[in-house]
Amino acid sequence: MQTMSLEIKKHFRALKDPRRRHGRLHRLLDIVVIAVCAVTGGADNWEEIAAFGRRHESWFRRYLSLLGGIPSHDTFARVFARLDPQVFQRCLRDWLLAFGDVLGCKHIAIDGKTLCGSRRETNGIGPLHLVSAWASENHLILGQVAVEGKSNEITAIPKLLELLTVHGAVVTIDAMGCQKEIAAKIREQRCHYVLAVKDNQPNLLQDIQESFERAHEQDFAGIAHDCYEIESRGHGRQEKRYCEVLYDLSGIRNKDAWVDLRAIGMCVTERTINGETTGEVRFFIGSQKKSARYYGIAFRKHWGIENNLHWQMDVSFGEDANRTAERTAAENLTLVRRAAQTLIKRHPQKGGIKCKRRQAGWDLDFLEEILLGVANLEKE
Repeated sequence: MQTMSLEIKKHFRALKDPRRRHGRLHRLLDIVVIAVCAVTGGADNWEEIAAFGRRHESWFRRYLSLLGGIPSHDTFARVFARLDPQVFQRCLRDWLLAFGDVLGCKHIAIDGKTLCGSRRETNGIGPLHLVSAWASENHLILGQVAVEGKSNEITAIPKLLELLTVHGAVVTIDAMGCQKEIAAKIREQRCHYVLAVKDNQPNLLQDIQESFERAHEQDFAGIAHDCYEIESRGHGRQEKRYCEVLYDLSGIRNKDAWVDLRAIGMCVTERTINGETTGEVRFFIGSQKKSARYYGIAFRKHWGIENNLHWQMDVSFGEDANRTAERTAAENLTLVRRAAQTLIKRHPQKGGIKCKRRQAGWDLDFLEEILLGVANLEKE
């Protein structure tokens, strides 16, 4: 087992305790550490987090002071409802990045997810929507912004980009984020963009489609371009992916309005499952004069956020079923879940995340292995 001598407390110095000093029975660091450990070990809500702490109090006392014992579930709920989510996520990220190669991050996917269980129709409260920046190779959340609905993603993405400290990566966003201002912000952050194009940019979509129609009619004669094709089989399905990229932008109106626009592209996907074939065509723009293979891989990686983050949160962490309605508490609890996912993914043992969570709850030695992959918690 690899051990690390880094104390978690130094990464959380910026996290201010929101409670009045005279009313504090438990250290803020103790509350945070118990929550992260409990969620890693299978707890999904405040009651389960507190119960996990009580069941394993003697184990926690090996690492934490616990001067006030294990906090109640109400204490966990109140504290996390008052923590600043932006500061909390920076502390978690810095802690996790202390043992990860963020400089090697080459791809960041930005996408939104709705927390269905946070809806309270009787009070007129809609579900919370989170927009996340996901480092696909590192399986790590680099930033997260909460909004009231999917339509607000456009305003959230620039705020999210400001949280990024990674330079040189390619940022992929679906059609909602295909905005001139967002493209400019990505380049301002010294990253590159691949933005999907749909009907919300009708002129751009029309220009791209017509550019490819002309290129096909001329059989690409005299047109700078590149093509890439790959076929895969597995799990009872066959998939063909074909990507074309044009570097001739003469057919794009107002192309200079898109900062550093260098390529337009088309990805065609054909899937055959149980003898039934379906197809899909997607268009995109990019800020680099890269190969079709490069863009095809980047485009495919983007959808990895659905399987590796959103799907895992619902299936392995029960996020959609979680009924935490208080906005700040719900946002902070999602940050704890994502930190736990990163911890578990970095553990070398094979197996699904849900199974590993159960093992961590059953076997504290296994939980300790997961934690020691990131930090060696030490008593003050």
